[in-house]
Amino acid sequence: MELQYRGAMIGGVLCQMFFGLVLVALYRALYEGHPQSVPVENVVTYVWLQQGFFRMILASDPELLDKIRTGDISYDMCRPVNMYGFYYARIMALKLTGSIMRAVPMFVMAFLLPKGWGLSLPASLFSFLAAIPALMLGLLCVCAIENITVAFTMITLDPRGIQGLLNLLMMILSGNILPLTLFPDSWQKVITLFPYAQLLDAPIRIYTGDHGLESILGVYMLQGIWIVLLLAFGIYMWEQNRKRMIVQGG
Repeated sequence: MELQYRGAMIGGVLCQMFFGLVLVALYRALYEGHPQSVPVENVVTYVWLQQGFFRMILASDPELLDKIRTGDISYDMCRPVNMYGFYYARIMALKLTGSIMRAVPMFVMAFLLPKGWGLSLPASLFSFLAAIPALMLGLLCVCAIENITVAFTMITLDPRGIQGLLNLLMMILSGNILPLTLFPDSWQKVITLFPYAQLLDAPIRIYTGDHGLESILGVYMLQGIWIVLLLAFGIYMWEQNRKRMIVQGG
């Protein structure tokens, strides 16, 4: 279903390339006025990777939200499938496919930009390979968070409030607005423990070589803990909503 929206993919690539160039220009100006401990090339790479996987953070399942508003979700409750697992798989496919469609052409163009403006190669082959499982674990985290948002929507019937709140937290604490590497060290010790930092900040830091072997294993473990906690909480909320759901109209 996601692959058919090629026009949206082209528009997304152009939009994220534009904002990526704007952010890179801003950070380069910041470094010229006040150099930071983190190399500017790492910050630029951080920006491009965040832009490439932007859809992984904010994409939602509009069809499911529409079903909740209209009451058509009652039909899904009659299907012989686990609703939480079914929609978890849907949102994962939507986020992953949409991100890959946009990220691949964007990264090709970002690699062609001059040094200091474009995407840099990973710190090593090991860093590149280690970043892939971290990215997949981050995807599991963000899908679990998305299903918690849907569970709240089943209660409120309007996703805009909780979705706006969680999206704001996600964009700030995942490093999308400001790379977490530029936060004060004392802040990073706390922020990097939140589930939002597991989405893209952790894989990007592995890609750029900020994490060694021991800390990479720690990142995997932290991501796994958050996945279990978020899945458990989401499944609990879905089951509670299923037991007391009231379908309006009909």
